[in-house]
Amino acid sequence: MSIRGPEALASLDEAMRDIRREEDEISKRLARAADRISKIREGEAELFRQLARLRLDPAIQGELDGAISTAETRARAQVKAHAKDLSRAESAVAEIDARLSQLTTERAAVLKQYETHQAELRALANSLGASIARDPAFAAKQEQAVALAEVAAQSMRKTEQAEADREEKGKPYREDRLFMYLWEAGYGTANYRANNLVRYLDGLVAKLVGFHKTRPNFAMLNEIPLRLREHAERQIAMAKSAEAELDEMETAAIDAAGGKPIRDAMKSAQQQLTDFDAQMLATEDQRDEAARTVATLSQGLNPAIEGTLGELATALEREDIQSLLADARRTRTGQDDTIVAQIDDARARAKEEEQETREQKERLKTLAARRRELEDIQWEFKKQHFDDPRSTFREERLVGDLLNDFLRGSITAASYWDKWQRSQNWGAGTSDWGGGVGLPNNGRQRSNTPWPEGGGFSWPDNSFGGGGGKSKGGFGGGFGRPSGGATGGGFSRPRTGSSGTRKHGGFKTGGGF
Repeated sequence: MSIRGPEALASLDEAMRDIRREEDEISKRLARAADRISKIREGEAELFRQLARLRLDPAIQGELDGAISTAETRARAQVKAHAKDLSRAESAVAEIDARLSQLTTERAAVLKQYETHQAELRALANSLGASIARDPAFAAKQEQAVALAEVAAQSMRKTEQAEADREEKGKPYREDRLFMYLWEAGYGTANYRANNLVRYLDGLVAKLVGFHKTRPNFAMLNEIPLRLREHAERQIAMAKSAEAELDEMETAAIDAAGGKPIRDAMKSAQQQLTDFDAQMLATEDQRDEAARTVATLSQGLNPAIEGTLGELATALEREDIQSLLADARRTRTGQDDTIVAQIDDARARAKEEEQETREQKERLKTLAARRRELEDIQWEFKKQHFDDPRSTFREERLVGDLLNDFLRGSITAASYWDKWQRSQNWGAGTSDWGGGVGLPNNGRQRSNTPWPEGGGFSWPDNSFGGGGGKSKGGFGGGFGRPSGGATGGGFSRPRTGSSGTRKHGGFKTGGGF
């Protein structure tokens, strides 16, 4: 069962909401844990006061109590101020989350409008397909475009074969270190530069390896693929030019039949989507910064509070206090034993809280990293317009098990994104070619020339390929994989300070069903 582009993006949006929700929950847990640790420390301080009243003379007791009280008072004031800062930061994150949710909802509504207009244009194209196909000028141009596409395909196949031969037949040359030394030095050409002694020695080496006989063969082996690729690229340009002329003819016919308002509406929706993407990117970056602030505050990393709580902890670890505790342990009185047991319990609880806090901090770091990776994937998803209603994905597990594997860290973001790309297709009847409407049914027939699978070939701007088949980068007018996209496992999403708009292509307002 396949997944449509809009539904796939909605699943990623839902996963993003889950990550943000868990981030918020952990931040709140950390804040509560920090508050509990603070209260445990205050309770511990009070227990030491009680123990001092039982075991110390008033003078020493007053000095000890003063040291604890000073640190405790300052810590309490800082905790109160810290709580206010944290509350403000949490409110800021909540407001940004609400804004992101609203933007996501509004964007989905515009995408739905785009899909409606797309269906209207498809219906109009269906009704005009047969009449346009009977137009002699169109038929002649179509025949020319198909022929040029066949020639381009054949030229590219020859090029790829020559490049394969270069790799295979050139291997013995490349493995001969003496031959390659002379080749790279330019020996035997006008580019060769060496003094008389080196020339003499290189001449001996050349005779030894038969360089003068083998060099022309290696040169030809390298030159032929270059010339063939230049020829193939010229053929591709000609084929694309013919295809563009067909696109213009189709678009003119559609507009004459009343299609222009629909195309204009699609263009308007496209611009709205572009604007939404820019707003969402900026808002996501704002949330990332706000979430870091919440994480810092919820972990008690504010320098002021860290300092004052540290003073309280130091006061409770003073040598005289530890001596007091040790003396109380050595003697067996009911009151001493009760207070010492309570102190031990308080310290054990503080230790447990600190251990849990460390674990939650690590989880929060993981979630933040996963959120940023998912933002990268969503950016590429939209940038390559996989959310277009005509885009489909064969692998249903992308929004199920594979998504869970990514969220758990079982697979990397690059690997997960690669699976999306490999699974993506354009729906039946979709034109991946040029900027025209790509008439279905009795209209325009695309070339069915098979491009070599895995041959590494794609049209220069990734907008010209087999109609309705596996996407080699997109559909219509540069609507596919834009330059500067994710390559080699990396992602192109701009972070804070970048405009983040769709600068490459857009939804294809000319149709192409």
